[in-house]
Amino acid sequence: MKIAFIVQRYGAEILGGSEYHCRLIAERLAGKHHVEVLTTCAQDYISWKNEYPEGEDRIRGVTVRRFASDQTRDLASFNEYSDWIFHNDHSPADEEKWLRMQGPWCPKLLSYLEHNHRNYDALIFFTYLYAPTVLGVRIAPERSILVPTAHDEPAIRLGLYRDVFNRPAGIAYNTHVERGFLKRLFAINANAEETVGCGVELPPSHLHEQAPRLDVGDTPQSEETSADKAGFGLPLSSRGAVFRRRHRLYGPIVLYGGRIDPGKGCEELLDYFNSYADSYGDASLVLMGLKLMPIPESSHIRFAGMLSETERFEALEAATVVVVPSPFESLSLLALESLAIGTPVLANARSEVVVDHCQRSNGGLYYANRGEFQECLRLLVNNDDLRAEMGRQGRAYVRTNYRWDAILGKYDRLISGLPPARKNNRPRRTSRTSRQGRNKKS
Repeated sequence: MKIAFIVQRYGAEILGGSEYHCRLIAERLAGKHHVEVLTTCAQDYISWKNEYPEGEDRIRGVTVRRFASDQTRDLASFNEYSDWIFHNDHSPADEEKWLRMQGPWCPKLLSYLEHNHRNYDALIFFTYLYAPTVLGVRIAPERSILVPTAHDEPAIRLGLYRDVFNRPAGIAYNTHVERGFLKRLFAINANAEETVGCGVELPPSHLHEQAPRLDVGDTPQSEETSADKAGFGLPLSSRGAVFRRRHRLYGPIVLYGGRIDPGKGCEELLDYFNSYADSYGDASLVLMGLKLMPIPESSHIRFAGMLSETERFEALEAATVVVVPSPFESLSLLALESLAIGTPVLANARSEVVVDHCQRSNGGLYYANRGEFQECLRLLVNNDDLRAEMGRQGRAYVRTNYRWDAILGKYDRLISGLPPARKNNRPRRTSRTSRQGRNKKS
């Protein structure tokens, strides 16, 4: 089958959010289907500036068609307009203006889809929020599958999204929590629905399930010195030693990965962690990802920057605890990758999705305030046996629920339930009169 993924931005350099999720699914489905991605030339979601070259690209076995956007986003004006529209009566025209201001605004992508949608057996739209999905799902809803990646936020209550959730033939939810939320909010009439999520498979060099985890204070017997504790003096085969050595990290590591952004709960995380460090001072907070806010100068806070996929997994191995501070998640690949690698999670209790992962896996704890953050973190840092048991249970949870064969099987069921496309080159039907006329001439 020929499948098109429609997503607001796409690239090997984009390591988070619905775009990363989309790439993982597209690459896996490309093993048995012809997969193309229709996207913009944007690399960042703040301005939607055209940075990738327009035209066709090939990324890890997937054909990528990029289209230039007509405008960039003025974030200050958009935020001001959003504040107005979320708190005042407004018209459908106001919402259309908001959608355009939000971006990416890419008429070329929609024009291509309008003229070529019959060439694809399925159109899979990633994330409900942006214009390529809102406008694109109207073109061939009978062969469209929506992957909402939705959570409770002001935008989802705008009237224009009722149409988005009412049109597609199939919906692939990330979690049961997301599915329940959307069912309460919208009248969903999809022919097929699946709770799918995303597969989690780590590089073989990072799968150490059978290897003992050296905890933050351990030094292997083979080492000549006990001075370099907490991983810095460990042999390279030990969990996380490569990352620790590269970044010169000692002692317990509390790791965050993703956009370093107030909207991801990072301001609160920094505030809470500073309180923890002032009281106990026995851990470092390591931030990996794109920095979109100031990071205070502190001896116990490290900024690791944008890391490759391999380096990210090394960081997850090195971490004592992975913290997920965002109150808004539809899946949280950070949490799932952490659980898969055997590192416990500490989550924001306001995120129903990540709390559900913690409860169902017994692989993490969650906090609702500063005091709970400090007590949970202290418990995880100081209890090696608890972390080891949580690590085992987290790995089992991911193996059971997020195997790639199960995930791809669900996508195949959704796709196979769609009606066949009417190809552009289908012979035109002629009237009985014209056929008779041609017969007489012959």
